[in-house]
Amino acid sequence: MRQASPIVLQKLLPLARNRALRRGVLAAVLPFVGVVAAFGIAPNTITEKIELTRVIEEVTLAQAPAAPVAEETYWREERIQRGDTFASLLARLKIEDAAAVRFLRLSAEAKGLRQLVPGRMMRAHTTDDGHLVELRYSTGLMMLTVKPDGDTFRLSEQVASLERRVIMKSGEIRTSLFAATDAAQLTDAVADQLAGIFSTDIDFHRDLRRGDRFTVVYEMYYDSGEPIRSGRVLAAEFVNQNKPYQAVWFQHDNGQGDYYTLQGKPIKKAFLRSPLEFSRISSGFTTARFHPVLQRWRAHTGVDYAAPTGARVKATSDGIVEFAGRQGGYGNVVILRHQKKYTTLYGHLSAFGRGMRTGARVAQGDVIGYVGATGLATGPHLHYEFRVNEVHLDPLTVAMPDAPPITAERRGAFEAVAQPLGQRLGLLRGTNLARLQ
Repeated sequence: MRQASPIVLQKLLPLARNRALRRGVLAAVLPFVGVVAAFGIAPNTITEKIELTRVIEEVTLAQAPAAPVAEETYWREERIQRGDTFASLLARLKIEDAAAVRFLRLSAEAKGLRQLVPGRMMRAHTTDDGHLVELRYSTGLMMLTVKPDGDTFRLSEQVASLERRVIMKSGEIRTSLFAATDAAQLTDAVADQLAGIFSTDIDFHRDLRRGDRFTVVYEMYYDSGEPIRSGRVLAAEFVNQNKPYQAVWFQHDNGQGDYYTLQGKPIKKAFLRSPLEFSRISSGFTTARFHPVLQRWRAHTGVDYAAPTGARVKATSDGIVEFAGRQGGYGNVVILRHQKKYTTLYGHLSAFGRGMRTGARVAQGDVIGYVGATGLATGPHLHYEFRVNEVHLDPLTVAMPDAPPITAERRGAFEAVAQPLGQRLGLLRGTNLARLQ
């Protein structure tokens, strides 16, 4: 409310003709005059003296506790490279925690972490000064996690939750199959499957030509968007010397599966063309060859494959071990019997595969031994023989029987799988995705 000024009061008082009227004016006006009207009191008016007391009191201001400064942490990830050591990988991840490094390098519990697979990712959560907060590594099947636990560290395992994707790649042979699959960014596992699928029709040691092309449709499993491991090849096409070979994977009701042509003819034959994945032929089948050790002419009743010591030797067909041991000039040798009348021999081995003993059953593609130079050999190679009713035949030219085709009852189910896969192969035919990436 606005207050009346002393000037206004002085003008109103003279207008009142008697004392009573003046009191009425004052009564009406003073409430509005307030403090300012006090200055309009007549001189010499006695008012009560107000006693003032000085109070001095120390006031302590409470200070809020300072919020703790959060220590900065970082997530780093590194892709494992060929030739990486565990120490070099930890260094790239900026782990400078002596206790953590000691646990990771020496603990038996952390052994799985030290199985480095090129292409996989390892992730580390560290503080600014390199202390480990968490380490993650997926083995493809399990997610391994390391975290501090008091004065030590604890490793936990959890089944990896992987995302399945279907990938398509193609490439062209310029020097070798492995060089072409590397250029197409295929894993070694997919390259091995590709060679195995067509190994009964194509001898990759002598039939491969510059300009040959391949297309492959396969599974790849991812964790957090990163490729972890490859799965099965679902379909493939290989054009060798302008002749196309196609294969699709079909799984039967019993869970077993195999590769077939788009027409339902089985890719698998009774015998593989070669017991080695990749090598070169150093000596072929002949009735007269000068023996490099015996220094005389004699028949060479098999095929020699030059390969590095330790290369895997595979059974070319299902069979039973007839002999596994040392035998004269063959050195360490495995002899397999197949369907009564067929036998195969694998000589000069450096070591035997697991379970190689007389009477043991083997399946086509099982590892039965490793390339070596035992017996009469001038260097590491595999001597391979193929016999029918104990008669030696050239394994490079002998006709191989086929496996049974898709039955009429399964034809509909097969077509439902084969047609979409065949369309995928057609999309990439004549392209080279390795060049486009």
